[in-house]
Amino acid sequence: MAVAHKRALLIVLDSVGIGGAPDAAAYGDKGANTLGHIAQGCASGAGDRPGLRSGPLQLPNLARLGLGHAMRAASGETYPDLMRDGAPAGLWGHAVETSRGKDSPSGHWEIAGCPVDFDWGYFPDTQPTFPKWLTDALISEARLPGILGNRHSPGTAIVEQWGPEHLRTGKPICYTSVDSVLQIAAHEEQFGLEQLYETCRIARRLCDPLKIGRIIARPFKGDARSGFSRTANRKDFAIPPPEGTIFDRLHDAGRAVISVGKIGDIFAHRHTGEEVKPSGDDACLSAAIAALDRLPPGGLIFTNLVDFDSDYGHRRDLPGYAAALEALDRRVPEIEAALAPGDLCILTADHGNDPTWRGTDHTREQVPIIGLGPGLAGATVGRRESFADIGASLADWLGVAPPRHGRPFTIIA
Repeated sequence: MAVAHKRALLIVLDSVGIGGAPDAAAYGDKGANTLGHIAQGCASGAGDRPGLRSGPLQLPNLARLGLGHAMRAASGETYPDLMRDGAPAGLWGHAVETSRGKDSPSGHWEIAGCPVDFDWGYFPDTQPTFPKWLTDALISEARLPGILGNRHSPGTAIVEQWGPEHLRTGKPICYTSVDSVLQIAAHEEQFGLEQLYETCRIARRLCDPLKIGRIIARPFKGDARSGFSRTANRKDFAIPPPEGTIFDRLHDAGRAVISVGKIGDIFAHRHTGEEVKPSGDDACLSAAIAALDRLPPGGLIFTNLVDFDSDYGHRRDLPGYAAALEALDRRVPEIEAALAPGDLCILTADHGNDPTWRGTDHTREQVPIIGLGPGLAGATVGRRESFADIGASLADWLGVAPPRHGRPFTIIA
């Protein structure tokens, strides 16, 4: 088929790792397996929640395409609930991360063809966690009455703790985690979205010398009586990736790009094309499918489904994670039906976030590669030694120059 008629849809299932990272021990994650442990937990009853779901993990469509085979190849373990009789109908395999770190920027940049070859900066697990010069400068330049938090913490917990004080004083809540982030939470109405975003822009500039990957604006609403909840207006301020991503190659070739979810934020909005940012994974997936109606030949839709990570992985919510996976699986036939001849869809992940693991942070894991499209032959792409092979393969499919790194795998259609 002529390259001009080919298009691609890339869907990153944020944190849906499949275990087996060769260097997991260096990150304290030896034995972590996000999808495998969810399957095990569901089989044992740990995934049951009244009114939500019960029983074994049911992913018949992803299993049909080869997810269970990818899991077995990556981890050496067989999960019967993720296997189906006969050869997989899709393209399947698994990939190893070479980037330093185990956060979304590292994973996404590598998928796009630019692995992270430098050490991210991190804030120590001390109280206070941020250096005094940084907080002093942020308070002065953003004209703040001060800050609250200044420690490692899960986001929901620290907002519950400091939300009332924030409303009383107007001081934003600043916190971090084991990832390379500085997160700033503030009330969307009382503090104001624009003031929060401007505070984050100042923090971004101040943190550049520290190589902090992301400054994240975390707006919330509510009060002490009704409770606090995050809004959909999160915004990430990331360090720009190195030149040479698939976005750069598509831009140079004059191709269309549609970014759905937090993709634009992760890549600092460089050549990320039309940006669509709905609230929630279901809405993001719907937006990605709808975008196929307006994507011209040679174009790419790059989508992130973040709820797996933010709502279930970090919160160690195994039943919720399982239900979200099952909801995605039910929509796989819809994705298949939306793909036209010449379209390629690849589902993958950027890291793990095992809901059975200690702590609340990401886990260093391999990720699945599942490919589907009209006329696509079922086959294995094997073990890929870098996530960058995904971006290289998409570039090859679309007929543009390859990203800086990665080796394309064979796609027969």
